[in-house]
Order: sequence, then C-alpha cells, then structure tokens
Amino acid sequence: MKSLYFLAVAVALSSGPVYAACTYPKAPDSTPDGNTATLEEMVAAQKAVKAFDQEIVAYTNCIKLEHDGTIAKAGEKMTPEQKEEMSRVQVQKHNAAVEESEAVATRFNEQVKVYKAKAADKKKK
Repeated sequence: MKSLYFLAVAVALSSGPVYAACTYPKAPDSTPDGNTATLEEMVAAQKAVKAFDQEIVAYTNCIKLEHDGTIAKAGEKMTPEQKEEMSRVQVQKHNAAVEESEAVATRFNEQVKVYKAKAADKKKK
C-alpha cells in the first residue's frame, strides 16, 4: 500500500510543475563537415551550439527551481525517501542535459579542427 501511495504522490508531483514547464531544448540538427563547410556555415553552427548551450543552462536551472518548489510545497507530506527519489531524478535530468550539450560542443569542435586544418593546407599551396 505504501508503494502505491508513493507512486501516486510521485505522479502527482511530476505532472504539475510549480514554477514553469521545463522544456528540454532541441539540439542543433547537424554539424557541418569541416572538410566541405564554408566559413558562414561554421559561424552559423557555432551560434547554434552556443544557443543550445544557453538553452541547456536555462533548462537545468528550471528543473532545479521546479524540484525545489515541489519539495517546498509538499513540505511534510513527502517522506525523506520520496524527496531523495525526486532529487535523484532531477540530478539524472541535469546530468543528461549537460552530457548532451558537451557532446554537441565536442562534435562541433572536432569539425572546427578539420576546417582549420583544411584552411591551413590551402594557405600552404
């Protein structure tokens, strides 16, 4: 019976955010190929990667506010175990978002290196 109560509380708390609906940002569709990309394409991709990173920061801040607000609103209605579970889920969401942002940046930076190497080769010729 306790697990059923926990499940009901968890669903109720997760379905109705206190501050705002935290929308997970969409990563840039693609990263230009450094071998064939133009400078304009690389600059546009850089702007998209930076914007995505800023959106990830806003998202992680939002889920933190949502988490803290939910726990504050619930007060004594939540057990320490329920609070711990909510915190675990919030940390998982945060870490997954940061990892995706880092992966997008890494892919872009790899293509920047390729682009710069190609440009250096052109100057040598």
